[in-house]
Amino acid sequence: MTTKAPLGARLLLKDRPDWDAVTADEVVAGRAKLVRLLRSPAMRVVAGLPDRGAGIEERTLELPGRNLTLRVHRPKGRHDRLPLVLSFHGGGFITGTAAQNDWLNSRLAARLPAVVAAVEYRLAPEHPLPAPVEDACDALDRLAADPFGWGVDPARIAVVGESAGGTLAALLALRSRETGPALSAQVLVYPALDWTATMTDHPSVGRNVGQPGLSAGELRLARRFAVPPGFDADLVSPLKHADLAGLPPALAIAGELDPAYDHGRAYVERLRAAGNDARFTGYPGAVHKFISVPGVVPAARPARREVLDFLRARLRATATAR
Repeated sequence: MTTKAPLGARLLLKDRPDWDAVTADEVVAGRAKLVRLLRSPAMRVVAGLPDRGAGIEERTLELPGRNLTLRVHRPKGRHDRLPLVLSFHGGGFITGTAAQNDWLNSRLAARLPAVVAAVEYRLAPEHPLPAPVEDACDALDRLAADPFGWGVDPARIAVVGESAGGTLAALLALRSRETGPALSAQVLVYPALDWTATMTDHPSVGRNVGQPGLSAGELRLARRFAVPPGFDADLVSPLKHADLAGLPPALAIAGELDPAYDHGRAYVERLRAAGNDARFTGYPGAVHKFISVPGVVPAARPARREVLDFLRARLRATATAR
């Protein structure tokens, strides 16, 4: 018998049948509407209230040729030499906003404690790949130097990414191995890790047809606008990278009803085969986006605890080893 997603998820995250007909203008208009919805007080019932132990502010990160907005979560009270956690939202590189992860990011900030900087990276169709990857790399380099005087400890940096943001987190971990700055941990939340033509060929895509939160049509839509003609998608597909040795500890989580489930599972298998500290957790009854909608998917809470415990242990281990 096919497992059903929670009723709230089925109502809120229901699919539409015509993703292949969506135009670039519709993507941009839909993104603006979604951002307004995600930032509305009413959405907090679904997306969860931020932790009162952390403050939230928006800052502008100046980079060559463009400025990026950061949504910054910092623990209240005095804390010296805090870890830095870079967070990347999901949305298939075509939609989404940092505010959709306030529930998780504020708790990481308050309870690790840490400075959690969520990056509003550029999106397609206006800015297709590799623009989001360039934004992630430049943001990591700049923020590791603590340009805002937050008291960031450059020896304790972690990355967290959900869905397409998981692509960015995994790519930063691969890059850090070669050029730094060194990362203490990577957390990949229902990550999309294959942007090639085989993106929808993974068994979990067919297994979870009809589940809310994500569909093969949405994956095709994201790839159509995010991956420009002639661009080598292997470069932004961690699952396609040949050498995965020597990477920071990794935690990947996904809902068992998520079409992207096998992206994360297969990646962790490869990470472990290459000798890395890596683990994968699948959550029964959970769909894609579940950690962004804790009000309708109960599995979001144990998943949040797992992420928090994983980061706390790895960031503490880095501090102890110094």
